[in-house]
Amino acid sequence: MADAVVNFLVENLLQLINENAKLIGSAKGELDNLLKVAQQLKGFLDDAAKLGYTNSEQWKVLVIEIHKTVHRAEDAIDKFLVQAKLHQDKNTMGRIFDWPRNLIKVRNLAAEIKGINDQVKEHRSNNQALQAIPVLELPKKGEVTQGPSLENEAVVGFDKEANTVIQRLVEGPMDSVDIIPVVGMPGLGKTTLARKIYNDSKLTYEFYSIVWVYVGQKCKAKDIYLRILKFFKKNIEDHLNDDVDTLAKAIGGYIKKGGRCLIVLDDVWEDEVIDHVRKVFAENKKGHRIMMTTRDLRVAKFANEEPHELKFLETEESFELLVMRVFGKGSCPNELVVIGKKIAKKCGGVPLVVVVIAGALRGRLDKKEWERVDKNVVQYLGDDTKDSCCLKFVKMSYDHLPQEAQMCFLYCGVFPRGFDIPCWKLIRLWIAEGLIKPQPESTLEEIAEDCLTDLLNRNLVIIMQKRSDGQIKTCRLHDMLYQFCKTEASNRCLFQEPDQSTLDPDTCRRLCIQPSNLSGFLSTTPFAEHVRSFYCFSSKQKPIDLSSNEIKLIHKAFPLMRVLDVESLKFSFSKDFNQLYHLRYIAISGDFKALPLTFGKFWNLQTLILNTSTLEPTLEVKAEIWNLLQLRHLHTNIPAKLPSPTTTTGKPSCLQTLSMVAPESCEKDVLAKACNVRKLSIRGQMAAFLGAYKGGINNLEELQCLEHLKLLNDVLFINKTLHLPPAFSNLVSTVKKLTLTNTRFAWSEADKLGTLEFLEVLKFKENAFTGHLWKPKSGFSALQVLWIERSELESWEASVINFPVLRQLVLISCDELDDVPLELADIPSLQEMRLDNTSKAVKSAKNVRDSKTSKSMKLKLSIFPPENESKVAQ
Repeated sequence: MADAVVNFLVENLLQLINENAKLIGSAKGELDNLLKVAQQLKGFLDDAAKLGYTNSEQWKVLVIEIHKTVHRAEDAIDKFLVQAKLHQDKNTMGRIFDWPRNLIKVRNLAAEIKGINDQVKEHRSNNQALQAIPVLELPKKGEVTQGPSLENEAVVGFDKEANTVIQRLVEGPMDSVDIIPVVGMPGLGKTTLARKIYNDSKLTYEFYSIVWVYVGQKCKAKDIYLRILKFFKKNIEDHLNDDVDTLAKAIGGYIKKGGRCLIVLDDVWEDEVIDHVRKVFAENKKGHRIMMTTRDLRVAKFANEEPHELKFLETEESFELLVMRVFGKGSCPNELVVIGKKIAKKCGGVPLVVVVIAGALRGRLDKKEWERVDKNVVQYLGDDTKDSCCLKFVKMSYDHLPQEAQMCFLYCGVFPRGFDIPCWKLIRLWIAEGLIKPQPESTLEEIAEDCLTDLLNRNLVIIMQKRSDGQIKTCRLHDMLYQFCKTEASNRCLFQEPDQSTLDPDTCRRLCIQPSNLSGFLSTTPFAEHVRSFYCFSSKQKPIDLSSNEIKLIHKAFPLMRVLDVESLKFSFSKDFNQLYHLRYIAISGDFKALPLTFGKFWNLQTLILNTSTLEPTLEVKAEIWNLLQLRHLHTNIPAKLPSPTTTTGKPSCLQTLSMVAPESCEKDVLAKACNVRKLSIRGQMAAFLGAYKGGINNLEELQCLEHLKLLNDVLFINKTLHLPPAFSNLVSTVKKLTLTNTRFAWSEADKLGTLEFLEVLKFKENAFTGHLWKPKSGFSALQVLWIERSELESWEASVINFPVLRQLVLISCDELDDVPLELADIPSLQEMRLDNTSKAVKSAKNVRDSKTSKSMKLKLSIFPPENESKVAQ
């Protein structure tokens, strides 16, 4: 983790030197020297991570020293830059800038870091000689090697799961090796389920040989082969020197002599393991099988595109397991049933958590003691005095992460427990915090999305909501994983909650605080220039009122702040806020009528999220945002009126998101400056914008990177019919996702969208089109998702010709629609249909589903309200 801190310092120095050459003036030489020694330290730390000698107590002490020194260097540089900026400002030109004092401080810090470099080098040389070669320990005779799991008798809620997997093992193809992966988060019971299946008597009738192999994180191919071979041959000493190919052939020979073989691979971490085990089935006409457990969805899908994803326990199942582990074969006393179910629910459906909590309850029959456990469920998850400590099992997954991903995972703990985290916000914060390293050919956002996908695949983050295009919309940490993040982040000084302890100036860089604790914290008049990030999250929609003095205290308390996310508060601006030059990320709410000129001074700003409660129809942007060369994302909850660039020359803006802007802001010079925008949302009176002969919507041709476009028409004249320009598809030819709301186009104009060759998601919301009949003449060649909401459509004719690759159809509040076209059943790719409050079309939707089923194609049909199902069935 130390290298991430140093990486941030190196990045900060590079940015300072490269982008502020005039500002730093004669200090460049000293800063160059500091950068040089910091880069040397970074190199040493990278080597330490690769060579794996970072677990000693000596190293941990050294890491603390690195943190403190690097943080002091950061503080000195950031203060230096603010002072230089203020000195440059016209209002402060009369002040004398103290160059010598600042240069001496930078020189001393460089010497300190050089001293740490020497210590790291010494530590490296001392440890390189201690690298040992791991020795294979084979299981003893008759022993089943396995990883951590629950006891056999503690199996609850797995009967249906076991039968499903057994059916897949028994059935399926006989002419190939079928692999059935069982995948789920740590503690969900993957090994327990695998053991239940392994011991099931049904399999002894189906398989001649059933082999159990515990794999784990460090198991090599040869180790796995020797463990399999030991099942077939008691003495394997004469094979210990064989290479992997020879071992694979030897195992294949034994398998060939017998009948069907099932190999169970427990706790698989790498996909190469699957390739290695496949080799033992060189000739397969008997229907051999491999069953495996893994935490990683990517590994599971490498083995089989349709893995068995283990479900969470229901509350009743959790309670049943809790009672079993607390009372054995006895029953739960009546007076403890209610509180027991409450405790079971807090275990979040994870068997391991239930078992750990049951250990805390065993032998306790006093209701007050159970109530005490109920209030402190989280505390027991992290009790590392017990061998069954949940967090130890999470740490196995954590340790297997790349170092950058470890920081990103722990960072999820800054959000409150049980908070649904918007993925776009999480990604923006990772970038602002410097946790995402640049890579060639990829944007920072793309790299961050890959990191989030990796965490999701490893079952360290739970998907809560998906977007229509399959992208993750919101995610959450399970309580067990959340507690791990809080504990580990605190140990590594990643972030801190002010009510936990006093602020440590050497370690505390990020503060996250609950709104209910904020006034009490501010009453202490804090001043913490070492703090770089301040968060105050809330699930409530309405911002919390604070006095103007309290808001000003936030501005004064953290003068070197980089990240400010206080959407949960009613915010206001002040003189001190205007001097927070290091801000990279701002998320605020308040009664804003305009974006002040002073925002143009935030030269590091990357993301600005501004929610206003003003009654004004638009938000005037007075700040010269085109001079903010780092600004990537601008989000406002009402249309923003953007200023025209003061010059059309120079570097284009790196803005990727403009959500949302007024139609009148889409002038040619504005969009030419914002030519890198990928996501654009336009809201306002669309008649003039769409109908302009020149300008207006025609200016969208400047956006050659545009992928997501939203057009939201504010309706004044209900009967006014708008028209799409004839060349619309040429203007937005790169768009992949298009949303239209209240545009009231005629259905005949929808054909103009069919020529968008990259269009994958199309959403018609709230009378996007008017009329009762839609009979498309063109084909939407790339369209995967079609969403129609609140439409007066009555009749719709369509077939595979119009939507050849459609994957999902969503119909919401289409009250007048009589039928879903039966011909949609001929679309091979159609996997899902959702009908909400579209009752007339339910019967036809079921016909489409039945027709696909008859063709051996699956279709998931969701109907709301669900009573429509019973009405149709009658």
